Amino acid sequence: MEDQQGQAGDIHVVNIPSTSTLAQELREQLANDHSLEVQLGGGSLSCPIIIAEVGSLTRNVDEAMYNPHHVSIGPYHLLRNQELAMDHEKIRTLKAVLSAASGGTPLEVYVEALDGLEVQARKCYAHSFNNNILPSRKFVRMMLLDGCYLLAKFGKISGGGRRSNSGASGTPSVPAAPGFDRLETLAVVRDVFYLAENQIPFLVLDKILQITVSDPNAHAADRIMWFVQELLQGLQYSVAMPPQTATRQAGNLLHLLHMHFEPINPPPPPPDMAGDAAPGGKEKKLGRWRTATEYYFVGVTFKRRPLDAGGKVVVRSILDVNLDGGTLEIPPLNIDAETWRLLHNLMALEQHNPEITKSHVTAYCVFMSQLACTAVDVDLLSSKGIIMHGLGNNGEVAHRFADLCKGIMFTLDDPRGNYLRGICWALEERFQSRFRRWMAWLVRKYFDNPWLFIGLVAAAVGLACTVVQAVYAVLSYK
Repeated sequence: MEDQQGQAGDIHVVNIPSTSTLAQELREQLANDHSLEVQLGGGSLSCPIIIAEVGSLTRNVDEAMYNPHHVSIGPYHLLRNQELAMDHEKIRTLKAVLSAASGGTPLEVYVEALDGLEVQARKCYAHSFNNNILPSRKFVRMMLLDGCYLLAKFGKISGGGRRSNSGASGTPSVPAAPGFDRLETLAVVRDVFYLAENQIPFLVLDKILQITVSDPNAHAADRIMWFVQELLQGLQYSVAMPPQTATRQAGNLLHLLHMHFEPINPPPPPPDMAGDAAPGGKEKKLGRWRTATEYYFVGVTFKRRPLDAGGKVVVRSILDVNLDGGTLEIPPLNIDAETWRLLHNLMALEQHNPEITKSHVTAYCVFMSQLACTAVDVDLLSSKGIIMHGLGNNGEVAHRFADLCKGIMFTLDDPRGNYLRGICWALEERFQSRFRRWMAWLVRKYFDNPWLFIGLVAAAVGLACTVVQAVYAVLSYK
């Protein structure tokens, strides 16, 4: 009894809010939900692309892939890395834009116009930036300085003409923007074109340009397009030229690059495989791509498919993969230090805007990451001219490929998201065919070596002669 009383004396009373109190609290939050519309990104008809932070699962694989190192653009890294604000340089570009403005448009006109765009521009960001975190005055200042910086450097708004600075013969190069030397161009391109978080919406650039040239129909994408095309052609990633009507719908600079990676002739979808050799009548599912050496073992050959926008077979970007019988045709991928950064951030853009950007780049990256995930696979693809790199060794490239899609949400069986699903089905059927695997083994073992081939032919001839001799012996005996 004493123990029970002691235990009873240790009981604590916990007050649980009534259901009516909780319901009232939720009603108040629902009623106040409209107040968050200005603070939270949600997109609008004029801002189709949402600029979002990269998720922690993806960022933790390699955080350096998503952070600027030279200049910050937009609010995310303005708050994190104030030393990258480059205010002195941005003030100079603001002065250049004001000098180029027709009719000597005063600074107050720009400030007033961008102040009117603040609510719309904030909606282009997925993160909440309330006035305590980023006051209106600071947000408008950021839009004006960042917009002038981008237009002055890449939009030819301050009198700078087109100027290319090619590297050594045969080496892909980045065109030098007016006002930059080549090394600075590389650093700025990496930060303002390649990074998903380091962006401001195009509607800000359009407004600054329209005020400067006194043309309400001017579009910043029209002036920046030349640089994007020269950049991607020089790097041998794309020779595409999207229509002007499409590029004018670009949400930001990274989205403008993404428009050049649309596959021109996606492979047809696979036939309906429901119930085929699947237990219980369930539809067969794709597990993953096989490695290049596994495909090679079952007789798949690899062929380099060069970019060519004007030939009989149009290949516009590295995404234009094709399967012709047993030959897998892949455009060459020229890998440098920034290739991974671009691919990582293009996938991040697609992860947050799947309805608009689709998932073509993600599907391609999943394909390559599983096809070339070992040093032997990279060696095979390099020998075919499909992978070209200047990194330390093939093992380093394979490691990068293996980590490329970690943390990415993607379903190989999704017919809308995986434009390579038909090729994957066809290769998997070939891989699962015992006859093809046996024939491929025979060819690899005997026909690749001429001496083994000669020995095999001699053995076959000897066997045939023995059989004929035995037949004649039986016939003569009878």
